[in-house]
Amino acid sequence: MAQIILLVILAIFFLTSALKVVREYDRGVIFRLGRLIGAKGPGLILLIPIIDKMVKVSLRVITLDIPTQDIITKDNVSVKVNAVLYFRVIDPQKAIVEVEDYLFATGQLAQTTLRSILGQVELDELLANREEINDKMQKIVDEQTDAWGIKVSLVELKHVDLPTEMQRAMAKQAEAERERRAKIIHAEGEYQASEKLAKAAEILGKQPAALQLRYLQTLTEVAAENNSTLVFPIPIEFLKAFGKLMD
Repeated sequence: MAQIILLVILAIFFLTSALKVVREYDRGVIFRLGRLIGAKGPGLILLIPIIDKMVKVSLRVITLDIPTQDIITKDNVSVKVNAVLYFRVIDPQKAIVEVEDYLFATGQLAQTTLRSILGQVELDELLANREEINDKMQKIVDEQTDAWGIKVSLVELKHVDLPTEMQRAMAKQAEAERERRAKIIHAEGEYQASEKLAKAAEILGKQPAALQLRYLQTLTEVAAENNSTLVFPIPIEFLKAFGKLMD
């Protein structure tokens, strides 16, 4: 009886050690007596107990947060920048054999690349050309991790934290820029208005009667807006103009 129980226990141990289920999004990297056999899955995998060892590797996209880094830009401005990295394993065998911990290695590489790239750009470029910086970082990290069987699909800068003094300086700069634009727009309006007035004066100078009609039109508009008695002088030239019209 004891022998049967022992055989049952051994059978259960054998089955639990030999049969492994690998999900659709995982791959099992098999080592037999320390030698790489290959990557298997998904589905049911049969292993030789004690002899075979399996390491599971996920093929799903991994989101890796890059911690905040203290960066000194090319124009000597100290900023704090963090980012996010998206990548996936495309060759499970390389990810296990070529590097000890591909998650940690990829994160460290992303941090050093972030510091190196941002140290070569000025603050204005960092704030205005984020897409170009993201693309450049993605290409560099992707090339470096290709030997590890990793594909980097996207790198995005999340937040750029500026010093308080720099924020105040940028606010003053933006305010001065808005004032400059307002003055330019106002000056352009005055210039265009002066051109129109000059053309109108030229036309009215050629036709004295038109000037008198314009004068009457202005009085009519003023009287319509304000219901009050108006006293205005009538120039002699005004009467002469009307005399010429009557003739």
